[in-house]
Amino acid sequence: MKKNHQNLLFPALLLMFLSSGNLHAQDAKVTVSEDPKFENLLKEKRRINSSITVNDRYKIQIYNGDSETSKKTLNDFKKQYKNFDGTIIFNTPFYKVWIGNFKTRIEAERNLNDIKKNYPNALLIKPNK
Repeated sequence: MKKNHQNLLFPALLLMFLSSGNLHAQDAKVTVSEDPKFENLLKEKRRINSSITVNDRYKIQIYNGDSETSKKTLNDFKKQYKNFDGTIIFNTPFYKVWIGNFKTRIEAERNLNDIKKNYPNALLIKPNK
């Protein structure tokens, strides 16, 4: 019986050894096509992320009040000052319109003087301080 198994084992091993030389990995080229809107979304995400870090930045508050007026104020502001980023923050019970993301107080004060010409109640704030 042992001889019978050895007689079958050798040809099976020989067949596996010879056939293994013909094995090849799959060669494939992958092409990724990216929707042009994807890059725009990434830019918007980067912009939003940079404005999230409000702890160490100065902002200018141009409005404090109800929801509808805050939306109108922000839209009007964006038409006048296209270089500034603005957002509406809800802090019970009021909506606040915050403008800018200034690194230094001096930079914020320079812009505050210009903005006060159209928004006399504007004030300089440093959120979370």
